Amino acid sequence: ELCDNLRMKTIPQNAFQGMNNESLTLKLYKNGFEDIHSHAFNGTKLNQLILKDNKNLRWIHNDALRGATGPDVLDISSTALESLPSYGLEAIQVLNATSSYSLKSLPPLDKFSSLLEAVLTYPSHCCAFRNLQTEKQNSLLSIFDNFSKECESTMRKRTNEIFYRDDSYNTSLWSGDKNTYRFATDEETSPYSYSAIFDDSEITGFDFEYDFCQPKILTCTPEPDAFNPCEDILGYSFLRVLIWFINILAIAGNFTVLLVLITSHYKLTVPRFLMCNLSFADFCMGLYLLLIASVDAQTSGQYYNHAIDWQTGSGCSTAGFFTVFASELSVYTLTVITVERWHTITYAMQLDRKLRLRHAVPIMLGGWIFSILIAALPLLGISSYMKVSICLPMDIETGLSQAYILLILVLNVVAFIVICACYIKIYIAVQNPELVTANKDTKIAKRMAILIFTDFTCMAPISFFAISAAFKVPLITVTNSKILLVLFYPVNSCANPFLYAIFTKAFRRDFFLLMSKLGCCKSRAELYRMNCFSTYTSNCKNGNSATAPNKASQALLLLSVLEK
Repeated sequence: ELCDNLRMKTIPQNAFQGMNNESLTLKLYKNGFEDIHSHAFNGTKLNQLILKDNKNLRWIHNDALRGATGPDVLDISSTALESLPSYGLEAIQVLNATSSYSLKSLPPLDKFSSLLEAVLTYPSHCCAFRNLQTEKQNSLLSIFDNFSKECESTMRKRTNEIFYRDDSYNTSLWSGDKNTYRFATDEETSPYSYSAIFDDSEITGFDFEYDFCQPKILTCTPEPDAFNPCEDILGYSFLRVLIWFINILAIAGNFTVLLVLITSHYKLTVPRFLMCNLSFADFCMGLYLLLIASVDAQTSGQYYNHAIDWQTGSGCSTAGFFTVFASELSVYTLTVITVERWHTITYAMQLDRKLRLRHAVPIMLGGWIFSILIAALPLLGISSYMKVSICLPMDIETGLSQAYILLILVLNVVAFIVICACYIKIYIAVQNPELVTANKDTKIAKRMAILIFTDFTCMAPISFFAISAAFKVPLITVTNSKILLVLFYPVNSCANPFLYAIFTKAFRRDFFLLMSKLGCCKSRAELYRMNCFSTYTSNCKNGNSATAPNKASQALLLLSVLEK
C-alpha cells in the first residue's frame, strides 16, 4: 500500500520486481503520479491494481503491464487518464473507471476478453460492452450447441451440491467455496466426451456448471438512457443514405438561389431581399445536415468511442447553433414573405402604403437578432445541445429549459397560423368567378396549397411530438425522432428555393442572363430580354389608361407576385 505521497510523480520500470512470490494487491491511491512507464509492473503477479484518486495521472505506457500476470481488478477511478494501455487487459475481470472524465475512448474490445464487470463514467461506453462476451464463452457457444440436456440435469442438483468459483477479490459476481467440477475426459460421469475437442491442459480446472450452464454475463454501469441509446448518430441505415441526398439538395438549391439573386443586375426589391434571407437560412440548415451526416459516416459502428468528444465538443455545439438559427430565421422570413404578399395584394393601388426596402431591412434585422439569441441560449446553459447525438436542444430538466423549448414550439405554431391566414385572405380577396378565369383561379389555389402543405409537413409532426416531450410525456423515442429529423425537419429547406425562386419566371430570367455572361444559354437569355422589354412596354401603356383599382387587376397582381 502506497498512498498520500504527492511527491511521487512517476512509476518507473521494474518498480515492484522484488515482490514476485505471491499474488499482490497494489493500492497506489492519492499519490502525485503523472505517468507510469513501460514494464513498471514487470515480474509481479497482480490480483488488484488500485490507482484511484491519482488526480494527475494522465498517461500509462502501452507496455506498463508487460511482464506482469494480471491484474484481475483494475481501479482507475478519479484519475485524468485519457487512454488505457493496449497490452495487459486480457486478464481484467473488474474495471472501475468512475469519475474518469478524460477517458473518452476505449481500446479495442477484444482486449477485454475476461471482463465481467465494468463501472464506467459515460453510459455510451457501456454500449461497447453490451453484447461482449469472454473469449472462452464464445468458443463454448460455438461448439456446445447440443448440451441443453446436460445443463438441465446439472441444474436439478440440490443447491448445496453446485459449486461456484471463488476469487480472493470479493465482488457480487461470485461467492461461495472454491471448488471445481472437472469435465469428464472420457465418459466417466457424462455421455459426452470432451477430450476429443480440448487438450488435457484446457480441460483441467474447467467448471461445467459455472462456465457453460451458467454463462458469464458482463454487467456495465451506468446504462445508456432514453436520450442516448446504443446506436449510431442516425440509427437507421436508410437515413444514412437519405440524409446525403437531402443535404446536397438543400445546399445546392439555396446556394444557386443566393448566387443568382446577388449577381443579378436588376434592382434589389423587397421580395428579392427577403428571398436572399430565406435562402441563407435554408443554406445553414443544409450545412447542419451535412455536418451530422459527415460525423455519422466517420463514427459508424464505433460511435460509443466518439460520443463524448462529439456531444461535449465544439462540433455538436456548432451544429446545434446552425440548426436552431436556421430553423427560426427560416420560419421568421417565411412569415414576413407571406405578410408582404398579403400587404402587396391588399394595398395594391395605394402606393404610399407599399412596403419599401427601408422597411424590410429593420424587420429582417430584428429576425436575425431574435434567431441568434434563441440559438445562443443553449450555449449559455438554458437547455443544451449535448443531450442527444443529433445536437438538438432536447434538455428539459429545468423549468427554464422547458419554457425555452415551449417558447420555440409555440412561436413556430403561431407563425404557421399566420401564414395560413394570410394565404386564405389573399385567395378570398381575388376569388371572383366573373373577373378571374377558372384557369387562373385554379393556378392561384394550387400554388397556395403547395406553400401551405410544405409548411405544415415541416412543422406539424415535429411540433406535435416536441410539445408532448416538453411536458415530459414523450410519444416517440429518440431513435424514431431521427426519422422526423431527416424526412420532415428539412422539408422547407429543400422546397423553399424551388417554390419561392427556381420555379418562378423572374428567377429563370436572372439565371439565364447570368449563364449568358459565362458564355452559356445566350439564345435563351436573349429571348428573356425581348420578353422583358415587351412586358415593360405593355405595362407603360396600361399604366396610362388605368384609373381605378378593381378585382381583376388585383388577381393579375397576385399572379405576378406569386411568380416573383
